[in-house]
Amino acid sequence: MPSKNAAATTEPLHGEAEYRAVRLAKVDKLRALGINPYPYRFERSHFNQAIQDRYADLPAGTETTDEVRVAGRIMAYRNSGMFIDLLDESGKLQIFCHKDNLPEQQIAIRDLLDLGDIIGIRGTMRRTPRGELSVRAQEITVLCKSLHTLPEKYHGLADVETRYRQRYVDLIVTPEARDTLRKRSKIITAMRRYLDEHDFTEVETPMLHAIQGGASAKPFVTHHNALDSNFFLRIAPELHLKRLVVGGLAQGVYEINRCFRNEGVSIKHNPEFTTLELYWAYRDYQDIMTLTENIVAHCAQIALGTTKVEYQGRQIDFTPPWPRRSMTELVREKTGIDFLTIPDAIAARAAADKIGVYADPQFNWGQVVESVFAAKAEADLIQPTHVTDLPKDISPLAKVHRDNPLLTERFETYANGWEIANAFSELSDPVDQFERFAEQMKKRDAGDGEAQMLDEDFVTALEYGLPPTGGLGIGIDRLVMLLTDSASIRDVIAFPTLRPKSA
Repeated sequence: MPSKNAAATTEPLHGEAEYRAVRLAKVDKLRALGINPYPYRFERSHFNQAIQDRYADLPAGTETTDEVRVAGRIMAYRNSGMFIDLLDESGKLQIFCHKDNLPEQQIAIRDLLDLGDIIGIRGTMRRTPRGELSVRAQEITVLCKSLHTLPEKYHGLADVETRYRQRYVDLIVTPEARDTLRKRSKIITAMRRYLDEHDFTEVETPMLHAIQGGASAKPFVTHHNALDSNFFLRIAPELHLKRLVVGGLAQGVYEINRCFRNEGVSIKHNPEFTTLELYWAYRDYQDIMTLTENIVAHCAQIALGTTKVEYQGRQIDFTPPWPRRSMTELVREKTGIDFLTIPDAIAARAAADKIGVYADPQFNWGQVVESVFAAKAEADLIQPTHVTDLPKDISPLAKVHRDNPLLTERFETYANGWEIANAFSELSDPVDQFERFAEQMKKRDAGDGEAQMLDEDFVTALEYGLPPTGGLGIGIDRLVMLLTDSASIRDVIAFPTLRPKSA
């Protein structure tokens, strides 16, 4: 009886369709032998790397009676299946499938195998005369018959777009892709353990927000049918996390989760991204700078064994402490302009224009300073640097700087010219917070879709009392890029956002 999946056509098949038809025919042949090509389980005794470690000193030409049961995907199939390279989560291992050790039905199974099939092997350990550690197969179990060919061994998935759309294939054939995502997991685990060991409490806050807030960015909007209301996918969890600090849940709270911003896509931007956001009561932004350094250095040490990493040919040293430079100081160093002496927005825009930096006529003083910094100073911050004391105009949730009312106690951390962290001495004065929200609402009314909304309940929470608090957000995707030498954010996200094929 032909396979139910066989193509119902009399047209000749070519390319991948032809290969698939051949493999479907093999599925039928396996079933004719009484073999289920998609069984339910397999009892594995060892991972491949554990076997490589255990028998590392086994001399060449040595046979043992030690029996093992391994499982994985066929990545190479040589000499009509006599030699198979089997890949599992830990690495590769050679399987020796000689006819002298296999009954007739097992030989028939071996001859129906293809690259990409998942199989289980029971056999004994040996090292070939040429020195290759191998399992001498005594039984082959088909665990999953693959219906597609794998990309050619030496080139993998040449089409970058296909790599991201078919990440599962990319992971099968590209060791570097597997290594990057495994390191990402180690980095996040290290971050979580560090905070847990320093008395922070992990929490979860809503993804659906009735009010756009927590950061200045364009949101995604969705509709809740039962409530007949629009909601925003969260831009940041900040306001909910600070509510928990108001409530006294813990001295330190943190969340590692997704945020969403309806903005452009680039090598360092994805519309949904992962952040660490934390709040630490009775601390200020100076304390948070030290905490940021320690978290990142700890993650690098755990994932890579060093705090000195190579990124795209540059060495970046994450060993604490890192320089702390004010934004206006860096701008003055690069341009010769001291914007602290030009507090008027019109004069500041004129000064920016003289050095070739466009400042929108609607920009306030802080936005001008930020634009000049981005144009003239940001790209040169290769080594980790805390850029401190950002303008009040662009920092609606940060405390006014204790020494200059134009500025706030806020910093952004840069490495490789990228922002990787953002932190404040958190604003706790409810009257000041209400006024800042009011300024944001004026911007919204003037057409700024990124400006924050008035969150009256959050102001009420502050009226109950928020202790002095330092807050921090770290962009995990960008940090993983730097720690894994990944050129694109798509390399460090398992399933990055892509344009639909039909578009």
